Amino acid sequence: MPTLPTHPDFLWAEGEPKRHYDVVVVGGGGHGLATAYYLARNHGITDVAVLEKGWLAGGNMARNTTIIRSNYLLDASAAIYEHSLKLWETMAADLDYDVLFSQRGVLNLAHSLSDVRDSKRRVFANRLNGVDAEWLEPDEVAKIAPIINISAGVRYPVLGATYQPRGGIAKHDWVAWAYARRAADLGVDLIQQCEVSGFDVCGSGDGRRVSGVQTNRGPIGADRVALVAAGHSSVLAARAGVDLPLQSRPLQALVSELLEQVLDTVVMSNAVHVYVSQAHKGELVMGAGTDAWNGYGQRGAWHVIEHQMAAAVELFPIFARAHVLRTWGGIVDVSPDASPIIGLTPVEGLYVNAGWGTGGFKATPGSGWVMADTVAHGRPHALAQPYALERFTTGALIDEHGAAGVAH
Repeated sequence: MPTLPTHPDFLWAEGEPKRHYDVVVVGGGGHGLATAYYLARNHGITDVAVLEKGWLAGGNMARNTTIIRSNYLLDASAAIYEHSLKLWETMAADLDYDVLFSQRGVLNLAHSLSDVRDSKRRVFANRLNGVDAEWLEPDEVAKIAPIINISAGVRYPVLGATYQPRGGIAKHDWVAWAYARRAADLGVDLIQQCEVSGFDVCGSGDGRRVSGVQTNRGPIGADRVALVAAGHSSVLAARAGVDLPLQSRPLQALVSELLEQVLDTVVMSNAVHVYVSQAHKGELVMGAGTDAWNGYGQRGAWHVIEHQMAAAVELFPIFARAHVLRTWGGIVDVSPDASPIIGLTPVEGLYVNAGWGTGGFKATPGSGWVMADTVAHGRPHALAQPYALERFTTGALIDEHGAAGVAH
């Protein structure tokens, strides 16, 4: 386990404190750390502070199911997730740190005729966008994941699956530490236990501009502020006078006890709604959908876990012999079209990256890359243009509800 290169004390403890930065990144999770790193590496902007109210990567980055894929249906989604996947493939060399990225493939199961049609449509769309995708018949699914029950007599029979060989998993906390270490090496300040309580905004109407943030450790000036705080983006944005169309909901997952390796790919099912992989240490990592109601508690309703377990045992009868070790919940921002919001806000100098819903982890490097470019140049990166806040008034939505094979 590496030592994180954070600097929480010297800014205020030694002599005259530094209270102004070129860029302040609000949120020390994967997306925030990646944004800071790419600001420094790609654009030479090192006068950057990452502010985290708790500890680095202690929020959703520590509460996800580590799945990585890019086989999304819509053009804008496929573009940004595929860009992210390509960055995953070079991440270890780029950051000089092994993040245990394992391209073990991702299966998305189909259980009905409509599932089959939708899945094949997504395979064709993926191929048109240069994303690797295959359609597998049930016997081919069984060759990749022999423990899946493909018999015809079950409630949700497996009629086939899409398969992305380049998909997989990575060790989420190591990803965050790698970005943190490299960003710090390039001169970025990482400040933990620094909660943002408000924004300094001058001017009025269309002439508003951000000039800094208020924190529990005092005010910090900034020429630009990047709001990258999953789960609480709408609350923080409202403090700057920006209304984001986001809802915050618990997203649940669980892990089993350590087991011998029985599953060497990722399996996802939308109809029975469970997705599962086996981590490097041996625990089964399972996720479900978001809870149906809004909330900020990092746990959800037990009936979601119960449904998740019933689905998993039906698909994988062998799992009936496993034991749940722990469950948890993250807080995800959900937009009306199940796609993120990336780019400028009505307040000059204030940028937002939010609303990834259940797709946040897999987007980590791509999100940081396009956010850094957007902040550096004051205009949306090409891959971020479709995700502008204005789409909710123009109607140019990117509706991935169900289209991506599972709500993840």
